[in-house]
Amino acid sequence: MKMDLMKRTPFTLLFLSFLTLSANAQKASKKSAALPAKPAPTVTLAVDATEAPRKIFHAKETIPASAGTLTVYYPKWLPGEHGPTGPIQDLAGLKFTANGQTLAWRRDLEDGWTFHVEVPAGVTSVEASLDFISPAGGEAMYTAGASATDKLTILAWNTVLLYPAGWTSDELQFEASLKLPEGWKFGTPLPIASQSGYEIKFQPVSLTTLVDSPVSAGEYMRIVALAPNPPEELDIVADSSNALDVPIEIFNPYRELVNQAQKLFGAQHFRDYHFLYTLSDHVAHFGLEHHESNDSRLGERYLVDPDLRMLGAGLLTHEYVHSWNGKYRRPAGLATPDYQKPMHDDLLWVYEGLTSFLGDVLSGRSGLRTPEEYRNDLARMAAGLDHRPGRTWRNLQDTADGVPDMQGAPRQWESWRRGLDYYDEDVLNWLWVDTIIRQQTQGAKSIDDFCHAFHGAPNSAPQVKTYTFDDIVNTLNQVTPYDWRGFWTERLTNHGPGAPLTGIENSGWKLVYDEKKSPLIDNWEEERKYIDARFSIGLNVEWSGEIVDTIEGMPAAKAGIGPGMKIIAVNGKKMTKYTFHDALHASKTSRAPLELLVENTDYYTTYKLDYHDGEKYPHLVRDESKPDVLSDIIKAK
Repeated sequence: MKMDLMKRTPFTLLFLSFLTLSANAQKASKKSAALPAKPAPTVTLAVDATEAPRKIFHAKETIPASAGTLTVYYPKWLPGEHGPTGPIQDLAGLKFTANGQTLAWRRDLEDGWTFHVEVPAGVTSVEASLDFISPAGGEAMYTAGASATDKLTILAWNTVLLYPAGWTSDELQFEASLKLPEGWKFGTPLPIASQSGYEIKFQPVSLTTLVDSPVSAGEYMRIVALAPNPPEELDIVADSSNALDVPIEIFNPYRELVNQAQKLFGAQHFRDYHFLYTLSDHVAHFGLEHHESNDSRLGERYLVDPDLRMLGAGLLTHEYVHSWNGKYRRPAGLATPDYQKPMHDDLLWVYEGLTSFLGDVLSGRSGLRTPEEYRNDLARMAAGLDHRPGRTWRNLQDTADGVPDMQGAPRQWESWRRGLDYYDEDVLNWLWVDTIIRQQTQGAKSIDDFCHAFHGAPNSAPQVKTYTFDDIVNTLNQVTPYDWRGFWTERLTNHGPGAPLTGIENSGWKLVYDEKKSPLIDNWEEERKYIDARFSIGLNVEWSGEIVDTIEGMPAAKAGIGPGMKIIAVNGKKMTKYTFHDALHASKTSRAPLELLVENTDYYTTYKLDYHDGEKYPHLVRDESKPDVLSDIIKAK
């Protein structure tokens, strides 16, 4: 159909312009891989977070451009998140203008994080505006998760920006500013240029540094200095002032953490460091590492409640270790030039596994955990892995390789699916490595020597030093000669049976089970409102009766019970945490089967479990035939 050009409305003209973004525009992102000769541009970014309590953030950018197709990216593959997790679904209100004219844009057909904008002649810059809608609850992870409440927010810069194609994130420069709600305080490692009221202007930095430098802000904030040179501090933001009301001595272990980390690694690779610690029941709970900070989030009372403090003792230590192991030393496959190129996660057994081991060790050396609390956590971890039937079909290496597509898997069937085992199982493997080093050198060397060689001197500002599998093997051989290649190949590809407990045994301890529940497991059950019966009848069940997981090969699974079902009654009495524990305990002296009335998609069945061993919980006990190496490993240096 023909149309008179004089009768076309502005909307029609814009729509026709939109249609011209055809095959050539869709190919633009592929062509942009070749770096242009011209220098990288500087993008200005202004973020308005004054409506953070409404969970909406407004951003405006000025992006240098010229006539033709401008291709811009929304960050997709984010460091530390190990997958294409950039929250594109929460980008809204996107608009491009130039010289007062609205520009047509179209999303790339092959990559939803890429946008093509038609830029007319005579234009030197494009104005982009967008909103980021922070989720209100839900199960989303990391920067895609809930990040704002009425009293606080955590701003991840990757959620509120676009960047032009054609340059690496190191090359692109950003001049960023942030406007906060009145009365809010903030913490960030990002260098500040000036501040006027509640608007902060930051110094120009690379896109890499910007994305790596989140901002924590809120009405209630407490800043605790930990070390003067280089400056290190806790920036704690909470949903209430009561959540921050703890004696100053509570922070002494964090000061010792800084001291012990310096002794472990022998150097640091940051200009200053901020523990961004968020205490709220209404944001996503996780830890995410950055080079000069970490974004760690737990429940509102995790600082004031001693039981909850015990549960959270390993979070900040883990993310802190990442400054050395993950940010400074990084697998080559994770050191991508921008946020669009896929990452390779095959070395997460080092990136996350070694970090988990060292973070736990530092929790002991710093005093954040007592030796008994450290051992209880190690026992819980080892027992869970020793009841992981999924290892029969899926090796440890595949738990790392499959992360980009599988890290958001539900909790149901976790033991058979086998999830992110490269975290916990490699705590056991790196403990094994430490005991081998000590045995081979008659106690003269330990994992500390590996950390000094691999992560240590000289002191430096943030930088990335990549490594491969061979680099790990070669450095271990520098510490002490051993078949490290064979060791790690076997550890990563074996199928059991059972968890690798040799490190625990080499360190002078044994994993045992009895009816006494450790305070750690008791606190976890109270916090998460579930019953951990994995080591008795093979069940993980919520107080409500909802079955989260069953362990294949154990009594509950053998009887026909599976995840998603719901226990209604135990031995004829209404299901509660008390009736369940009491019945399990009584099974030891009763000849009658354990009877569970279970609902499954509106059908009811009574399952009879021929089980008579009572409750079972894991512990570590001393093996007096061997020296107590484990206590030395977590002893303050």
